[in-house]
Amino acid sequence: MLKLHYKLKNAILSAIDYFYPYFERFLPAHTFRYAVCGGGNQAFNILLFTFCYHFVYQKDLAYLPFGLVLTPYVASFITAFCITFPIGFYLNLFVVFPGSHLRRRVQLFRYFTILILNIFLNYSILKLFVEVFHWYPTPSYILMTVIVVSFTYFSQRYFSFRQKSAKRVVEEQTDKPTK
Repeated sequence: MLKLHYKLKNAILSAIDYFYPYFERFLPAHTFRYAVCGGGNQAFNILLFTFCYHFVYQKDLAYLPFGLVLTPYVASFITAFCITFPIGFYLNLFVVFPGSHLRRRVQLFRYFTILILNIFLNYSILKLFVEVFHWYPTPSYILMTVIVVSFTYFSQRYFSFRQKSAKRVVEEQTDKPTK
C-alpha cells in the first residue's frame, strides 16, 4: 500500500511539475500545485454535483430517514463533498503542503474544521443564489466555488498545513544543545 502511495504521489507531482515551466513567470511552484490540485478536485466535485443533481436525485427531493427531506441540490452537494473530501486532504497533505511540521491528526482536524466552515459558506451562498436570486443550481455552484476558493487557500496554507518559517527553523537549530 505504501508503494502505491509513493507511486501515486510521484506521478501526480511529475504531471504537475511537467506543466509548471509554462506558468512559472506567473505563479510560484507552490501556488501552482495548489491551483492544479485544488482545481482538479473542485472540477471533479462540480462534475459529481452535476451528475448527482441530474441523474441520481433527478432534480427531485431526497427523502431521508426520520422525515428529513433535502432539496436535490443540497443532497448533490453533500454527496459530492463526501467523495472529494478525502481526495482533497490527500492532495493537500502529500502534494501541496508536504513540509508541514504539524502531526497528521492535527492537520486532518484543521482541514476538517476549515471544510466545515466552507460547508456553511457553500450552503449559505448556494441557498442565496438559488432560492433568493433564483439562479440555476449548476452556475450558482460554480460561482459559489470561485468565491470560497481564496478563503480556503489562505486558511489551508496558514492554518491547516502551516509550515515553519525559515527564521523559526534557524532559531530552533541555533538553540539546540551541542553534544
